[in-house]
Amino acid sequence: MSQNGNNLAPLIAIIGTDGSGKSTVAEHMVGWIGRFGPAGQAHLGKQAGNIGRALAELPLIGGYLGRLIRKKSDGVNKRIDEHKQPTLFPSLVIAGFTLRRIRRFKRMLAMRRKGLIVVTDRFPQVEITGAYDGPGFPETSQGSWLVLRLAKFEHDSFQWMASYKPDLVLRLNVDLDTACARKPDHRREALARKIAVTPLLKYSGAPIVDIDASQPLATVIRQAEEAVTQVMHARGYANAA
Repeated sequence: MSQNGNNLAPLIAIIGTDGSGKSTVAEHMVGWIGRFGPAGQAHLGKQAGNIGRALAELPLIGGYLGRLIRKKSDGVNKRIDEHKQPTLFPSLVIAGFTLRRIRRFKRMLAMRRKGLIVVTDRFPQVEITGAYDGPGFPETSQGSWLVLRLAKFEHDSFQWMASYKPDLVLRLNVDLDTACARKPDHRREALARKIAVTPLLKYSGAPIVDIDASQPLATVIRQAEEAVTQVMHARGYANAA
């Protein structure tokens, strides 16, 4: 059951595939939304891709690490697509990222309890496994007892995080060519998969406003501001600017 969040300050989540400009929009919004009251920002993504790309850029061993990470990632994704649990080492890595995400989520909740309006870059979801800040373990009973325990831990953690509905989800939509042009270091097939998943996410029934992020940034930001203003007024926050 979703948390109504009435005892917490507003939460605005910004989601979209890589190349949609969500980080840029989030950075703008956290400063702009301060006109309604004290604000904070949180990144609630896994950031595994950023870590992998950073390792791939290391001198001497970067190329090898990049190929190894891609091979391991492809192997895990293939098993998930076949509804098989990952093997033990990837399972431990997934669990480690889950713990990291829980810590960030708890810090975000603490900010809201202190009265800070929070803008998040990404938000956990439980509707689609293996994509878009969703669970990494597939829903299957196949696997060793330890892997299944780790899978249950992750599932329960995501259910808990997703139970907190954002006051508004800004969903930034972008076409594949634009996303690839903005993120040339990302694989086209990975971006295509995320773009296809984007409209399927419901975030536990939270209010969602779709924005065409292929538009000029100024237009995207203006539309985001308009949507957030309506939500803030509905929550009783007056515009102090």
